[in-house]
Amino acid sequence: MEKLYEHWTQIPRTDNAWPYRYFTPKELACKGSGSLLVVHGFIEALDMLRSFYNSPISINSSYRSPRHNALVGGSPLSRHKMGDAADIGIVGKDKEEIRRIAEKMGGWNGVGLYNSFIHLDRRDRRATWGSW
Repeated sequence: MEKLYEHWTQIPRTDNAWPYRYFTPKELACKGSGSLLVVHGFIEALDMLRSFYNSPISINSSYRSPRHNALVGGSPLSRHKMGDAADIGIVGKDKEEIRRIAEKMGGWNGVGLYNSFIHLDRRDRRATWGSW
């Protein structure tokens, strides 16, 4: 189940509406508009990833509105627009450990390595890129 909020502040502040432990709506919202497409399975998996990693992780980018995605040069088919992708900052973090945990968990089929972040998404088919 998914729901698009015009702004992350519209999400009710209840455990039922936002049952996630490690990430706030603001962290996952579009950096350009503040909107947020809540895809519960994705956020649950992201919370589990953080729990298994057992150390804080920062989200550089998660949901992107179509307009913001275009403004930042994102792919027209970006998983960020679908609400099931996150770019996780890796400065000072063990990128191999994050990748291993995501792989062991399953479901993180899109895995890309960049200089300062790892892209993870929940696409249907396996795709990897970047130099490991």
